[in-house]
Amino acid sequence: MIGRKVDIESYGRAGKLKKLNNFTIEETLLTHYEFLSATQKKGVKSFFKESIQPLNGFKGMILEEAIQQYLFELRADVPFPGPNSGEEKFTFIDLFAGIGGFRMALQNLGGRCVFSSEWDKYSKQTYKANYGDIPFGDITSDEVKSYIPKKFDLLCGGFPCQPFSIAGVSKKISLGRKHGFDDVKQGNLFFHVAEIIGKHRPKAFFLENVKNLVSHDKGKTFKVIKETLEDLGYSFDKQIIDGKHFVPQHRERTIMVGFDKKIFGDDISFDFKKVVLPEANHKIRNILDKKVDPKYTLSEHLWNYLQNYAKKHKEKGNGFGFGLVDLDSVSRTMSARYHKDGSEILIPQQKGNIPRRLTPKEAAALMGYPKELNIPVSDTQAYRQFGNSVIMPLIQAVGEKISEVIIKTRK
Repeated sequence: MIGRKVDIESYGRAGKLKKLNNFTIEETLLTHYEFLSATQKKGVKSFFKESIQPLNGFKGMILEEAIQQYLFELRADVPFPGPNSGEEKFTFIDLFAGIGGFRMALQNLGGRCVFSSEWDKYSKQTYKANYGDIPFGDITSDEVKSYIPKKFDLLCGGFPCQPFSIAGVSKKISLGRKHGFDDVKQGNLFFHVAEIIGKHRPKAFFLENVKNLVSHDKGKTFKVIKETLEDLGYSFDKQIIDGKHFVPQHRERTIMVGFDKKIFGDDISFDFKKVVLPEANHKIRNILDKKVDPKYTLSEHLWNYLQNYAKKHKEKGNGFGFGLVDLDSVSRTMSARYHKDGSEILIPQQKGNIPRRLTPKEAAALMGYPKELNIPVSDTQAYRQFGNSVIMPLIQAVGEKISEVIIKTRK
């Protein structure tokens, strides 16, 4: 029945295809079609009829049926489509979605994502390649917020951490720039999360940020976050958890969980002791590929530079330097800057004694993603995406205990 297949980001009007560098709002709405209001669907139908339907050979089909067929085929091609409508155990929205660490974890628990938002166009490409949905853009936009479904069970997301991270704060101070809530561009994104929680009243929230969030600005930043959410009528519990319990990487993150007291009562709280943390005995050698392209080996020039740089700072009493990993232990924390030189996680090699970077597939494994994960972007973008990601199995372990509470209210 289906003729020449056209990828959703390659489309054209009047039968002419045009490769886009980014996704349009119409494309995003189409992948969220089933969650839109009747009014919102009208524009999507016009777009599909003009730009998609003729090119995909849906001849003789009713427009609504053609859209459903298209979405079915789109998701049939992705490795992690999620549960079908009516089969989910709970619903959630995925804010600051990145490449979908929260989404994959919660889908594994039977959750269904009803809205996603991510501003980075390359992360959107990876997200679509794995889940079939194109995230909406800037969550500070009133237009984007208007597409959030009225009701959903859980709000989740790792709101941007640079204003609060140790490295991010140090950099901003050195440049004479503001940080924390004084960082207008990034720091105030938390308040948009709080606004959405206050308006839509999900049964629970599930947030992730860097370890330094708790101590930033002598605890004032975290105090504002906690009190803001509590003032909305939610419980608030936090725990710093190291990802090394799940993957061979030392990666401490602040996890925050809260429940709506109007639903669960004033005494509701989240007991982090119930979260199952496996023994931290992971070895980085277990995620390494057997055959690796020589292009991931550092150049002799870069390797000499890193050694001299480390020597200089060691003489000054600083701890800065490269991280040559012990293959029977865990690595340092992978950051979004890994693409620059790979210095924080270098894999030792016997041949030539020059270490190498992780491959993108190894970086994915270091964050707990399965081998089936699609990586449709360049190595540079992939490293950035994994460096900004959550430890997926850690999110799943916490999410399991949150979902158990939520699911009881749906019975």
